[in-house]
Amino acid sequence: MAKIGIIGIGNMGYAIAKGLLKQYGKEDIVFTDVNQDRCAEVSKELGIDWVKSNQECAKLATYIVLAVKPQYFDPLLEQLKDTVTEKNVIISIAPGITTTQLKEKLGEEKRVVRAMPNTPALLGEGMTGVCYEEKAFSDEEKHAIESIFTSLGKMRIVEERLMNAVVCVSGSSPAYVYLFIEALADSAVKYGLPRDAAYEMAAQAVVGSARMVLETGEHPGALKDKVCSPGGTTIAGVSALEEYGFRNAVIKASDACFKKCEKI
Repeated sequence: MAKIGIIGIGNMGYAIAKGLLKQYGKEDIVFTDVNQDRCAEVSKELGIDWVKSNQECAKLATYIVLAVKPQYFDPLLEQLKDTVTEKNVIISIAPGITTTQLKEKLGEEKRVVRAMPNTPALLGEGMTGVCYEEKAFSDEEKHAIESIFTSLGKMRIVEERLMNAVVCVSGSSPAYVYLFIEALADSAVKYGLPRDAAYEMAAQAVVGSARMVLETGEHPGALKDKVCSPGGTTIAGVSALEEYGFRNAVIKASDACFKKCEKI
């Protein structure tokens, strides 16, 4: 019997599966997806077994990761409600769907974890916000939940009322970062830098800057100030970003993301 079952092997389900292999054996994981060609492809690549139905995947696993899009949750939960038991740990990664809503569909006795990972889990560099009712889980189960998500990168326990904010700052934000890298690289290509060099330099600048925040513990504003010499090139660039509403654009993106979560 597999320890972890993944229902849905799209971009996020695939990232989770690949991330889990950094800490778990292939025999510990099973998955399924409506696209059986995709299942065969992923199984061949990762060496993980797959099954043809959601119910079969749930029967074979203790920890069941629901990695389908929110619009497909209602039929999925209807399929699973008589298959999963109170012995299972149900892990939902759907934005905007609360643990209360999940229990209403699956049964109040079912035990649910709500999580919001992101796609850098593919490389073991993900960030996952996690919430669950601690008294419903044993210490062994809590350790397993932590093990699952730390195999994908970093994790942080948050209150459920904050999960939509986690979607804003972590779940959706890689797309914003990719957009920034693309724009920054384009700006260098404009002045003659070869595109491959521009992408490498822009991406590494993001990686290095992020590590500076995480590893020094300094406030991002303080780190920014250290790069901005008086009258220099960087402060000129920062001034232009402020003039064209860089911070406001980022905050507005999070506002739109948060509102969408509320409507799901």
